[in-house]
Parts: sequence; C-alpha cells; structure tokens
Amino acid sequence: MAFNPPQMFKVGAGFVFGGKAGAGPMKIESRIGIKAPAEVIWEIASDFKSWSFWNPTYTKGAGELRIGAPLEFTLELPGEAPQVINPVLIEWVPLEQIHWSLTLARGLVRTVRYIEIEALSEASCIVSNGEIFEGLLGPTAARSKRHAIRQGFTAMSEALAARAEAQWQGSGRK
Repeated sequence: MAFNPPQMFKVGAGFVFGGKAGAGPMKIESRIGIKAPAEVIWEIASDFKSWSFWNPTYTKGAGELRIGAPLEFTLELPGEAPQVINPVLIEWVPLEQIHWSLTLARGLVRTVRYIEIEALSEASCIVSNGEIFEGLLGPTAARSKRHAIRQGFTAMSEALAARAEAQWQGSGRK
C-alpha cells in the first residue's frame, strides 16, 4: 500500500495552515548570540527611554514595564518614513522577555512584538527579536514589508549586541 501524505505536505503545495494558503499568522524574527549576561541585556532592552541612544529601528521610546501600560515608539524601518506607534505592554518577565501588542486599521492588522532573552551560560545569551502578524490583513501587510522589517529587526539585534557586549567588557568582567 502506497503512502499518500495529506495535501498540505505535497511538494509544490506550500505549507498550509487552516486549509487556505496564507491563512494564519506570519512571524518575522531576528536571532542573535550575545556575549553578555542576561542582566546586562535586560537592562538595555527594558529601558525604553534610552533606545534613542542605540536603537536604529525604534529611534524613540517611552513607557513603563507594567502589564497594560501604553507605550510610544518611533519606528524607522529602512526605506520607510518614521512612524509613531502606540502599542500596549501585554507581558514581561524580568531577564527573559518583553511582549507588546499593536492594533492597526481598526483591528484588521494585529501584531505581537517580542524581545526574548535565553541565557545559555552566565555570560552568553540568544536574543530573539520579532513580531507575529495576525488579523485579516496582518499577514498580507507583513509580506509586503517583510524585507524592511527583517532589516530593521536585524539592525536592532546587532545594535543591542554591540551595546551589551561593550557594556559587559567595559565592566572588566568576561
């Protein structure tokens, strides 16, 4: 008897969720290894007001780490005009993660943005920096700007790594 895989696994069919191509969330993410402790990375990533000093993607930040707190960021993606966004902080765990949500176009685009720190050792971490796009138009909007978004997230990750590593090495510890 021949094995007949479901339609979603056939070559050329693409990977399909929910029975329709493109139905379901889309994730864009940058991951980077950083030679610094989670504490140093957290100190930099959670201080939104200092983002203007190092972050090429979010050139201005304001808000506090409190679930439900409104945040305000100026988002500058490569090739795009700066845009002020007003997400809401939905979750944070010290030394591990910050998540916020943003709703645009009257709910047709919903996103969850995250910065997650995974400690590998005392002075080495992996940082995931990404966004999940949902809603009726969320995945379509993400696909149309995916290159600029990925470039922006990569630039932000690299800048965070450079700042954290410099701060850690400057402290005399390695």
